[in-house]
Amino acid sequence: MTPQVLIVGAGGREHALARRLAASPSRPRLWAAPGNPGLLQFAAPAPVDPADHAALASWCRGAAIDLVVVGPEDPLIDGLADVLRDAGLAVFGPGAAGARLEGDKEHAKQVMAAAGVPTAGYVTCTGLDEALGRLDAAAFPLVVKACGAAQGKGVAVCADRDAARAHLERCFTEDAFGAAGRRVLLEECLTGPELSILAVTDGRDYGLLCPSRDHKRLGDGDTGPNTGGMGVVACADLLTHGLGRAVGEGVVAPVLDELRRRGVDYRGVLYVGLMLTPDGPRVLEFNCRFGDPETQAVLPLLRIDLLELLLAAARGGLGAWLAAQPPPGPGAPRDWPGAALTDWERAAAVVVAAGHGYPGAVRRGDAITLPPDREGAWIDQAGTAVRDGRLVTAGGRVLGVVGEGRDLRAALSAAYALLADVRFDGLIARRDIGGGIPLPRSEP
Repeated sequence: MTPQVLIVGAGGREHALARRLAASPSRPRLWAAPGNPGLLQFAAPAPVDPADHAALASWCRGAAIDLVVVGPEDPLIDGLADVLRDAGLAVFGPGAAGARLEGDKEHAKQVMAAAGVPTAGYVTCTGLDEALGRLDAAAFPLVVKACGAAQGKGVAVCADRDAARAHLERCFTEDAFGAAGRRVLLEECLTGPELSILAVTDGRDYGLLCPSRDHKRLGDGDTGPNTGGMGVVACADLLTHGLGRAVGEGVVAPVLDELRRRGVDYRGVLYVGLMLTPDGPRVLEFNCRFGDPETQAVLPLLRIDLLELLLAAARGGLGAWLAAQPPPGPGAPRDWPGAALTDWERAAAVVVAAGHGYPGAVRRGDAITLPPDREGAWIDQAGTAVRDGRLVTAGGRVLGVVGEGRDLRAALSAAYALLADVRFDGLIARRDIGGGIPLPRSEP
């Protein structure tokens, strides 16, 4: 029978998931709730509001959905996976107790401490006066983080007291992040290159996907405000000696053990945000889902059927499925759990095109002209909509241009060449993703 798969979400991550799932040899029928114009080229719109968890569960049962893949963090934090599992459905994504790792950064720190996971020192503050008092004894630079999920925008690396005060006032006085910013962490500032690693898990066994490096700042040279991510690269060149063992045995396995000790059955992605410090890897944050835009770069490097992988994790049989996979291909790191999942002889990159005003108040409704996909380059839509028959901007990060190739330079060149033919007013894109492949110019 044809597998029936529902993807919950509407961003570039979900478009990338749909693209890869549609390529499964099982030829699944894909549904999306709500989806976006690009994603809906691969999936049919589910006739139900994804915010109504009970209605979504009822529709899934009626439609005989075999797998639900929940993309964004908010529905996971709100317990959507729990409602769906209670209805007897296979779900890729943790329940609310597991998603709390992303929804509450103080809780994540407590789990790390209990599991013996290396991370930065911190204190928690629940009000502006308390936080300002803590600054008197703080060492700068200092990281100020909204405790809740704030789409990557609640974190500020503050060089001095004035900068820290300004971000604290955004959290507590201006209420810029809502409930997510009403508790903050004042955290030790670590130094070194950052890395993101996605661990696919059924709560006990796990496999690590290819490491990737996000570019969070809005402007070239890592300038400007933090964003949800302006581009990402994924390739074997990001590996360092002993990284797989450090992340697997030092982070993922002990965290999963600690979650099980607390009665949490975690099925989905454990996203590990790392700083590669001079003293070794340290965890910056956990997310409870596929990263965005990391997913758009990591999925093209898979050498296995994504649908089989997600089903094995959702159904609790990941260990047996991983053991049945062929051995890793050429170039695979020896100490990398799940090395057979990735083609280590290729690289991928994503360059994000954002709308006017991002990451602040974003202008919407600008007409978009997209070039056709090319060999080794394509576009994953995110903040897009159709108005009066035209594709228009409808969000901050409008789309991600993906390139893949035999190495990182080839992948970046493919992505930037395609981006040069994307048109909409107010387009913002970095020119230095992955180290600065020049952005080709084309005539308007």
